[in-house]
Amino acid sequence: MIDYSILRLDSKERQTSKLTKKNTRELKATPELEDFGHKYTEEGQGKIGSKLLDGYFAAVEELLKKSGKTGRKSKVKVIELGCGEGYSTQRLAKMFGKKADIMASEYVDELVPKAKKLNPNVEVIQESVYELKHKDETFDVIFLLEVMEHLDYPDTALEEISRVLKKDGVLILGVPREPLWRMLNMARGKYLKDFGNTIGHLNHWSARSLVKHVEAHLGPVLQRKNPLPWTLVLAKKHAKK
Repeated sequence: MIDYSILRLDSKERQTSKLTKKNTRELKATPELEDFGHKYTEEGQGKIGSKLLDGYFAAVEELLKKSGKTGRKSKVKVIELGCGEGYSTQRLAKMFGKKADIMASEYVDELVPKAKKLNPNVEVIQESVYELKHKDETFDVIFLLEVMEHLDYPDTALEEISRVLKKDGVLILGVPREPLWRMLNMARGKYLKDFGNTIGHLNHWSARSLVKHVEAHLGPVLQRKNPLPWTLVLAKKHAKK
C-alpha cells in the first residue's frame, strides 16, 4: 500500500542509492508500523460502505475503459503499486480477465504473502514506489490507489512511475478527497483527536491540487472521477519523458 525507500534523488543516484539510518529518521511515513489490513475491507463494511466501495471501483473501471487499454488483441502489461493485502488487486484483475499480464507490488514485506494468497495467478513482489524494480517503459497501465496520501515524496514517486510507463502508458490514481474524507471520518466517530485525519495520511488532496500535482510531475490528466469520498484521475505521461 505504502512505499518509502529513498529520498528525492536524481535519476542516476536513485538507481544505486541505499536508504541510510539518517534518511530513515527524516521520513515521517512509518509503513512498517501501521495497520494496512483494513484497506478496502474497513471501507466496505456495512451496506453504505459496500455501496461506496463498489462505486469507487466502478469509477476505476470507467477510467480504464476510457484509457483505450482494454479490448486489445495483444496483452497489456499492468501493475498495481502498493497493493496491500491484495483485495484491490482481485477487483482489478477481474476488469482485465485474461487480456493482460498483471503484476502487483507492496513495500511492507509481511503483506506480500497475503496478497499472493488472495491472487494466486498474479505475480506479487516487494518493492518501493521510489525505486521500482523494472526497466524503463515497461508498463501500459499502472494503478496507484490510496497510496499518494501516505508518501513523504509524492513527486518523486510520480517521476519514478513515469520512468517505467511506456510512451503511451497511463496511470490510474486514487486518493481520499479532502476535506470531505475527514468530515466523514468524524461523522462515524473515527480519528476524532486528529480531527478526522486517518492515521498515516501525510498529504491531503483536493481534486484540484491532485490534478495540478500529477500534471507537474507525470503528465496531462485526461479525465477525473469523483466517487464519494475519493478522487480518481486518468493521466498520461509527458510525451517528452
